[in-house]
Amino acid sequence: MKRRIAFLILSALTALTALTLPKAKAIAQVTADVPTVRPEAVVNLATPEGIRLIQGQWRYSDAQIVPVAFRNPGPDRKASGSPNQTYDITPHAGVANFDDSAWAAISADTLDQRRCTGKLCFNWYRLNLTIPPKVGNFDPTGMDVVFEIVVDDYAEIWVNGQLPLVLGQSGGNLIRGYNSPNRVLLGHNVKPGQKFQLAVFGANGPLSNPPSNFIWIRSATLDFYKPAVIGKIQPDAGGKIIRQDPALDQIVPQNAKIEKLATGFQFTEGPIWVREGGYLLFSDPNANTIYRWSPEGQVSVFRTKSGYSGIDIGEYRQPGSNGLTLDKEGRLTINEHGNRRITRLEKNGVLTVLADRFAGKRLNSPNDLVYRSDGTLFFTDPSFGLPKFDQDPRKELPFNGVYCLQADNVKLITKELSGPNGIAFSPDEKYLYIGNWEDHRKVVMRYAVNQDCSVSKRDVFYDLTNTPGEDAIDGIKVDQKGNLYVSGPGGLWIFSSQGKHLGTIVGPEHPHNIAWGDEDGKTLYLAAQSSIYRIRLNIPGIRP
Repeated sequence: MKRRIAFLILSALTALTALTLPKAKAIAQVTADVPTVRPEAVVNLATPEGIRLIQGQWRYSDAQIVPVAFRNPGPDRKASGSPNQTYDITPHAGVANFDDSAWAAISADTLDQRRCTGKLCFNWYRLNLTIPPKVGNFDPTGMDVVFEIVVDDYAEIWVNGQLPLVLGQSGGNLIRGYNSPNRVLLGHNVKPGQKFQLAVFGANGPLSNPPSNFIWIRSATLDFYKPAVIGKIQPDAGGKIIRQDPALDQIVPQNAKIEKLATGFQFTEGPIWVREGGYLLFSDPNANTIYRWSPEGQVSVFRTKSGYSGIDIGEYRQPGSNGLTLDKEGRLTINEHGNRRITRLEKNGVLTVLADRFAGKRLNSPNDLVYRSDGTLFFTDPSFGLPKFDQDPRKELPFNGVYCLQADNVKLITKELSGPNGIAFSPDEKYLYIGNWEDHRKVVMRYAVNQDCSVSKRDVFYDLTNTPGEDAIDGIKVDQKGNLYVSGPGGLWIFSSQGKHLGTIVGPEHPHNIAWGDEDGKTLYLAAQSSIYRIRLNIPGIRP
């Protein structure tokens, strides 16, 4: 009997996380913990008055665990092996437009009524709501709306048929904790008449020791906030924009401001915007961590031990991950400094090693990377991740190189740079730009790269060696017009595709790497030492 209960618990959890989710343009996102400011208005969804205001009706159903046919893990570690018998949840009531008309309609003031069968049990609450024209004395137009619910004991929240999943996620749409509030951002800039469909899956817990109590809702509210309050964004963080050429006005608006999004990190690097879910990932190689920032202001740990977990980790200044990017399937690709390799994080959390050696010798410490549209991966491999850099006894290669990974084969592109760092392609992918982090040679190189990764032409795109400032060349990105954005001495340099210096963005902290983000790709995110910033521009960037 104990074994059967264990199977039920494990299978129920698997069913909740293994569903194929429909795509939608606007989806609910994981929101932050309770903001330090109060909302402008609150609609209590546990009262008949609140339900009338949003034109809703709570509906309820128990959920059942049912036996189903499945398959054991195969060689690919997926369910491709021999047939087995496992369990699933029914109904799958979180999907969009689920027909709950036959369910019991329950009054809002009975949400605290104990429901389900007790012990190991699950249930569903569903609610369709409409943003009202007035919320108290406030017009909700343009506000941010958060749904907050506390279910005794655990809850998962589907919004408009979706349950967004992010590795390492705790809270928001997924289980927050024992009797803890789940907070989900329904939408930014909402409008009266806008509709949302909520499905709340309740679970009795703890799951490993099913209690004698039942499932019930402690509280349920809609919280209305002024724009940007939830994100705790500093709208004008300072800094300046040096306009070297009138052409910069076509790129950087006259009223552009640098916004501060998050701070308190050791050293930020390798940002990448994940369009499927709408959030920013970035590395802190010093802290050996990948963080996730969401537009609601939540910073969470996405991956610990992101680059190294060796016993000698104390010797490393930057053991963690550095550059991050996405392949065509949206899978995160990671440069791991301490492990001296490039890995890919599969959608199910499995880590695949893509490259760790060249000519039988271990790579130095892969730093930055970019995919070509044909799937070929290009990356730089300086020695910055090794404790003693070029003098480190762990170093096996006698040079610092730039490589491509093509058809599982690591090919050397060039070894002429002592500190190859940032890397990016021109929009037509004819040219590969590579920055050099070296005090005596601060250059951005441009290579004409052939389909087989060989180089047919090379030249110095721009030389900043004699420019004041202690920093050399770090991250490089390119916009859709071919302009380059280069982390160089004193700030973020902007060049035309012809190599003309148009201007420099000087932030409160020096940006070491950057990424294009948001839905339109016009927001430039800056990973700048202890903080993450952003600035809105006129031209979208090239991004995965």
